[in-house]
Amino acid sequence: MVDELVIGSRGSELALWQAEWVKSELTDAYQSVKIEIKTIKTKGDLILDKPIPLIGGKGVFTKEIEQALLSEEIDIAVHSCKDLPTEMTEGLSIGAIPLRETASDVLITKDGKGLDSMSPNSVIASGSLRRTAQLLSYREDLKVVDIRGNVPTRLRKFNESDWEGLILAYAGLKRLDLLNENCIILDHKIMLPAVAQGALALQIRSDDKQISGTISVLNDKDSSDAVTAERSLLRRLQGGCQVPIGAISRVENNELKIEAQITELNGVKAVRDSLSGDREDAEKLGIELAEKLLWNGGEEILSEIRESENFGTAPEAEKLSIE
Repeated sequence: MVDELVIGSRGSELALWQAEWVKSELTDAYQSVKIEIKTIKTKGDLILDKPIPLIGGKGVFTKEIEQALLSEEIDIAVHSCKDLPTEMTEGLSIGAIPLRETASDVLITKDGKGLDSMSPNSVIASGSLRRTAQLLSYREDLKVVDIRGNVPTRLRKFNESDWEGLILAYAGLKRLDLLNENCIILDHKIMLPAVAQGALALQIRSDDKQISGTISVLNDKDSSDAVTAERSLLRRLQGGCQVPIGAISRVENNELKIEAQITELNGVKAVRDSLSGDREDAEKLGIELAEKLLWNGGEEILSEIRESENFGTAPEAEKLSIE
């Protein structure tokens, strides 16, 4: 048993809530262990005037924290799992996935009006290409503006704007106690969440067996298997925040079902499919579904996105900026 633990986290209100939750759970399990939280600024926290794809995409919210983990400044990194690249940094691994919060996205309005009731050309704020693409796929007449910042900052910007709606993750709103009557959970038929949305990832050094054993008490098997399937799908598709890929997995009676969608940036074309199988084959199921999506038109969509000249500064990304 270790005597002390240092948890690394981003400094946003939500990230610190998550780190404090992990600290509390570990304190309950190991009352004699001294636990502290160290906040670390990431590239994604420092650059707030550009859409995420324009500042590097993969690892913008995790790289600096991983470096602190590798240099042994911290013992555990607490990430929002959706921010963690599917290609794990050498020497690091996910030690535990705690019980996952509801993975859905939420539409926030000022009057509780849903998507179907909005007028043509209504303006919706979103910080995600995935959300934007799926939103336009459902209603091509809507307008989308990009929004950056932590959850409270986005809510403040929205409340000060004349926009009709804002889309955020349910999990963040729930954890910060910000859900209210103007928050409408979006059905997965309209919007599939980001891979691993709602889940936390406790990252450790791969060779640190002591820390691995210590945090294993926080691992939730159902959540871990679901996240494994989704992350293997995303890894096979070679996706990230630059590519509009949504997915959700569920485990029931030892059966895992995974559903996913690849959407063109403008929402015109989309490929969606699902697959079920034994939960022990979670990684395999994710890869198999990715292959199905690629075969049924996903490869064409992804190729068009990646082959766009100077993707990341192309009109599709540029038009989302509110700067």
